[in-house]
Amino acid sequence: MSLIPATILTGFLGSGKTTLLKRVLSEAHGYKIAVIENEFGEENIDNEILVSDVKEQIIQMSNGCVCCTIREDLRTTLKDLAEKKRKGELDFDRVVIETTGIADPGPVAQTFFMDEEIAEQYLLDSVLTLVDAKHAANQLNDRQEARRQVGFADQIFISKTDLVAKNEVDALMHRLKHMNPRAPQQAVHFGEVAIKDVFDLRGFNLNSKLDIDPDFLKEEDHHDHAHGHDHAHDHAHGEHCDHPSHAQEGHGHHHHHDDDVKSFVFRSDKAFDPAKLEDFLGAVVNIYGPRMLRYKGVLNMKGTERKVIFQGVHQLMGSDLGPVWAEGEPRTNKMVFIGIDLPKDIFLQGLEQCLA
Repeated sequence: MSLIPATILTGFLGSGKTTLLKRVLSEAHGYKIAVIENEFGEENIDNEILVSDVKEQIIQMSNGCVCCTIREDLRTTLKDLAEKKRKGELDFDRVVIETTGIADPGPVAQTFFMDEEIAEQYLLDSVLTLVDAKHAANQLNDRQEARRQVGFADQIFISKTDLVAKNEVDALMHRLKHMNPRAPQQAVHFGEVAIKDVFDLRGFNLNSKLDIDPDFLKEEDHHDHAHGHDHAHDHAHGEHCDHPSHAQEGHGHHHHHDDDVKSFVFRSDKAFDPAKLEDFLGAVVNIYGPRMLRYKGVLNMKGTERKVIFQGVHQLMGSDLGPVWAEGEPRTNKMVFIGIDLPKDIFLQGLEQCLA
């Protein structure tokens, strides 16, 4: 039996997750979707509407707080669903897990890798994060969980952009890009999203595609080798980058350095020494794992003609041999790390020392 794809839908309170979900459920894409909810309080989806509109199986997890209890609940729920599907009691093709506006997607994602029974039945496809343009600046400033959700995302949808001036939307997108250069961003209206942008994104697949925005890399270039000079970036595209909510506080220009969720990229044209790299990564994951949200790399390892692809979530790290380096293709190591207050210099210098 093939694996059941699962999608984690996360986002700020009031960002329109319910709207997006209804849209996805009611669109005629031919999928049968089981939804696992762990919303509570005023955001609770109107069960009647969903069930009557769409012939879906909705599981309401009304256990109040999710932060600590969701993992066990989620495992049980996923196992029950898979069993019902096997017995033919329920018919569905995929699962969408909608988390609360305050949840950290980390433990939810880890459930798919740490529990063998779940891993044999489900394939975690991606984390989708919905950001509310109107309230984003304040939510990102005030709530770490909002910043975590951005750092964790494979795809970011920005809602309510029509309620905000264009330069504010640009500033927001710029800020999100610094927190997470891996996730494509897309403005959405009333949850209208093409299904191809929601499902089968393969965010957790070990593949040799490392989506980092080329402009982000360009912008980072002149700092890559100047370790320790973490000055504000020179913005290639003009000076209007003060994020609205920071501008009011009067420290206009060192904006995104205020966010504790940040990303950085390591690149080198030299090959890695496999043993050294393994030791180093093992050590940093041990120490900083809880603060490492997502990380991925396409690596040039000494001793193999094939690319090595590695990625991780918190303390869980996996790697695999990818395709052979093509004739004439520059064998560049490229790694991106997204996390909370990670010591960039320690990482970059440590990686530098793992080169053969």
